[in-house]
Amino acid sequence: MPQGWLPQESIRRKRDGGRLSREVLDAIAAGLADGSLSDAQAAAFAMAVFFRGMQPDECAEFTWAMRDSGDVFDWSDAGLTGPVLDKHSTGGVGDLVSLPLGPMLAACGAVVPMISGRGLGHTGGTLDKLESIPGYDVHPGNERLRRVLADAGVVIIGAGERLAPADRRLYAIRDVTATVDCIPLITASILSKKLAAGLDGLVLDVKTGNGAVMPQLEESRALARSLVCVAAQAGLPATALITDMSQPLARSAGNALEVLESIAMLKGEPVDDRLMDVTLSLGAVLLVQGNLAADEKTGRAMLAASLASGAAAERFARMVAGLGGPSDLLERPESHLESAPVVIDVPAPRAGWLGTIDTRALGLAIVALGGGRRHPGASVDPRVGLDRIRPLGTQVVAGESLARIHAADSAAAAHALELVQVALGVVDQAPSLHDPVIERVDAPAPTV
Repeated sequence: MPQGWLPQESIRRKRDGGRLSREVLDAIAAGLADGSLSDAQAAAFAMAVFFRGMQPDECAEFTWAMRDSGDVFDWSDAGLTGPVLDKHSTGGVGDLVSLPLGPMLAACGAVVPMISGRGLGHTGGTLDKLESIPGYDVHPGNERLRRVLADAGVVIIGAGERLAPADRRLYAIRDVTATVDCIPLITASILSKKLAAGLDGLVLDVKTGNGAVMPQLEESRALARSLVCVAAQAGLPATALITDMSQPLARSAGNALEVLESIAMLKGEPVDDRLMDVTLSLGAVLLVQGNLAADEKTGRAMLAASLASGAAAERFARMVAGLGGPSDLLERPESHLESAPVVIDVPAPRAGWLGTIDTRALGLAIVALGGGRRHPGASVDPRVGLDRIRPLGTQVVAGESLARIHAADSAAAAHALELVQVALGVVDQAPSLHDPVIERVDAPAPTV
């Protein structure tokens, strides 16, 4: 820590548009980790960065400071036989890709220590989904983590107390201070954990559209470039795919409901084409990165085969059981995952096509139901959410269900119905639709 360092003076410097030194950024990360930086100071720092940004090298240095605030995994003595690969999404609604993709990659020969997060703002979080599984330990000890990873080839867990602890604290503060959608803070948050995970390759699913943290395509491109460039500076091969979040990716949104849909996908049941396309596209990039597939076409075929053969489902089952969940979750998911006591349909107000979805509003409706957090540390109701969400372009008749609401009580269901009805727009003509994978962003080639 710089001698005589005053956090408020560093906050003032950033507030006024100045660049912070590596020593100051190290001190801020250390203060976040050990609590010497107060919540008020952390929030003020986040807001200053939100408005003033960071220079590219400054963002990289803050990322490394966050990584170095805790432990960094070293897998060299773990007896692992495949490349260590991971995927991260910037968040959306109904984005359950991590749950099936991790086991699919493991079934193809990768080792996947997937460090995931909780919901931010209107977006869902993988950890919240996994915690709807009774007994599932999202923070296993190091011995258990390594044992399950060696057996199943995949663990999907949270960042433990010693993995980028500075980010864990700042992450929660950003969620409730309107500083989620800030490119330097997103970059540092994601990559501090991924760099600490000791990866050989990373693919980033950067969402764009009205349900994304960065709704405008140019913002999403800027975030994708920031992520792959900072990763490259740290020596981590990374590729970003910009994908569409102008509607929920899956047909469900809510913690236990998304686990149910993930299990159905792993068991080979039909799923939405958009969900499958994004999952296969992300996984294929990783298989090529890890030299497990010669090209992405081959990688997609390998991933699809892991579903058809049941190999991915087996990996998921071994991961769940190894981390304390039920051994028969795949066979009897409904008996283990809690269901909401009130389920109601959202009727179409008239005949036409489902032409607009305010995806962010759907996410906020789930938060209102209790499926997300209004303040740090708030509990989440795993039962609530939406399912049977109709995709954009669906032709409907008046009164036909556009989605189902799962709620804790009738009053919450009625309130959510008002919110969801406004978010789903029925129009007179079929809308034009986006491809789910919009573009790819790679790190620039190093200059000689």
